[in-house]
Amino acid sequence: MSKPRAFALIPAAGMGKRMGASMNKQYLQLGGKPIVARTLQVFQDSPLISGIILVIPEDEIPYCRREVVEKYQLTKVLDVVPGGSERQHSVMNGLRALQNLAAAEDIILIHDGVRPFIDEGILQQSIDLAGSGVGALVAVQSKDTIKVVRDGVVISTPERSTLWQAQTPQSFRYGQILQAHQQAVQDNFVGTDDCSLFERSNEPVKIITGSYRNIKITTPEDLVLAEAFLSQQGGGQP
Repeated sequence: MSKPRAFALIPAAGMGKRMGASMNKQYLQLGGKPIVARTLQVFQDSPLISGIILVIPEDEIPYCRREVVEKYQLTKVLDVVPGGSERQHSVMNGLRALQNLAAAEDIILIHDGVRPFIDEGILQQSIDLAGSGVGALVAVQSKDTIKVVRDGVVISTPERSTLWQAQTPQSFRYGQILQAHQQAVQDNFVGTDDCSLFERSNEPVKIITGSYRNIKITTPEDLVLAEAFLSQQGGGQP
């Protein structure tokens, strides 16, 4: 039996309204290069990854192919597919694009297109853990006290040691996550992330401790922080 392969599924179909920019956030420059190109480059460079599916708004596909995939020679990008009305629908479109490419036992790493600071060690841990048949969730412990609020009134304060901030990648065997998404479609259920769909299938999800540098760039403040991280690692090349 051949060893399972690993594929990256990169949803980058958000409008980026919180960024307040004139273009979608994935194309904003980070060290002279679009954010999404930097994210894709991590998976392009990793020997662990066999191929990449990129999901973006349908009307941006020609631009993205030309200005990101071709310009930066991202040869592992197997397809660029249109996103849906919700992130979950975008991921489902990406999973469908993999149906003739991935086997049920292959590993799918679902990773935000605007989270460019993921590292090789986390990819390896994600693939190893998902390969055992559980969901692999990269996350960090909450630094702050969290309040549960209803109608502007605090109703409880969860124990901080039990609270983790979910990041990506979120990784699974292809057959399992496809089934979880298909069940969500059937039930008309929209979850907050892919692990929430996996959890509905009564499948275990285990934590991989991530990094506080693995930020999702969604606001102008995030972009300032990302530039600082990039400067520290000497990655400002065009």
